[in-house]
Amino acid sequence: MDLDDRLKQFRDEFYIPKQSNGEDAIYFTGNSLGLQPKTTKDYIEQELKDWETLGVEGHFKAKNSWMPYHEFLTEQMANVVGAKLSETVVMNSLTVNLHLLMVSFYRPTQTRYKIVIEAGAFPSDQYAAASQIKFHGFGVEDALLELAPRVGENCLRAEDIEQTIVENGDSIALILLGGVNYYTGQKFDFQKIVEIGHAQGAVVGFDLAHAAGNVELNLHDSNADFAAWCSYKYLNAGPGGIAGVFVHERHGEAFDLPRFAGWWGHDKATRFFMDKQFVPMPGAEGWQLSNPPIFQLAALKASLDVFEAAGMKNLIEKSKRLTGYLEFLLNDIHDERISVITPADEKMRGCQLSIRVKDADKNLFKAVSDKGVVADWREPDVIRVAPVPLYNSFSDVYKFALILKNCLA
Repeated sequence: MDLDDRLKQFRDEFYIPKQSNGEDAIYFTGNSLGLQPKTTKDYIEQELKDWETLGVEGHFKAKNSWMPYHEFLTEQMANVVGAKLSETVVMNSLTVNLHLLMVSFYRPTQTRYKIVIEAGAFPSDQYAAASQIKFHGFGVEDALLELAPRVGENCLRAEDIEQTIVENGDSIALILLGGVNYYTGQKFDFQKIVEIGHAQGAVVGFDLAHAAGNVELNLHDSNADFAAWCSYKYLNAGPGGIAGVFVHERHGEAFDLPRFAGWWGHDKATRFFMDKQFVPMPGAEGWQLSNPPIFQLAALKASLDVFEAAGMKNLIEKSKRLTGYLEFLLNDIHDERISVITPADEKMRGCQLSIRVKDADKNLFKAVSDKGVVADWREPDVIRVAPVPLYNSFSDVYKFALILKNCLA
């Protein structure tokens, strides 16, 4: 399978951490922090050199002019998430962006004020939603509507999501779900959820932290109102890398929407006139606040260039084969101490498989780690592994399964 892999050359584009014996580690945590492209240093050093030699003139005379630098990433990022150029912008960090978007898209009234979220959402999303609810003067216990799996099940059922939305439709202001759940690895049906939500008069947005660069996203066609994502996981932009935002084009010129304003969201034709009247740019760019960090943009650009060369469709095709192979090997272990809680249907997952460990025995995770596997443990009882198609191989998958089996034995 490795010999027939049309994307195998891209592994050499990344630095793979080493084990103590000098061999490559089995790095399965691209869902937590993606590996560094080998070109990242050159991309950042170019900007350092231009700052060194040009000073402030680098805004206009740098090899990659700093003034429009974020625009250099727009098309590639739009291709990753399935959006139009006007709907996409790279800015800030994930939770900051969620708050900025909720300023515009969570506008509760006395009768329509609830936010639908996963009970098992990433804690930062829970914090953000709860704080927005309290900011507007509502009680979290009443206004935060949590979706939980049925007793004895691990993932949400589509019919239960629909039932909750329909039954509470008159009181829901916003539906905010993760594109892929960080814990179970479950992927949601974007288009269906948007259709149901809009039919009830709700706004629908997504946190794509574990989806961007991992699964096929057709944000524009899904008709979602907004989305936000980070770039340090599957998008390999480095720790704390700059994030991204999607705002559907139907809101692009809705200048009457409330928003927190900053000068980088101001009409760029008149930005430097220094007028105190804010004139927002059309599209997602109008939600920007400050001029972006160039070094972070450079790091993300290095990775997006690799994505462009590989192609999202090719990556997703390989991802399905890699993950399917991993699932096959895990199922072949036949040990009651472990079970995969990620959906078996490849349409309902990305490359992450979550392995539940009986009795939350963290010793298994430690034993696997000691054998050269870089995975992660998520409380209370899951080992998350993610064979990333850009730099993981079928041999990585095979070796991991063998190590896991031996550690269990």
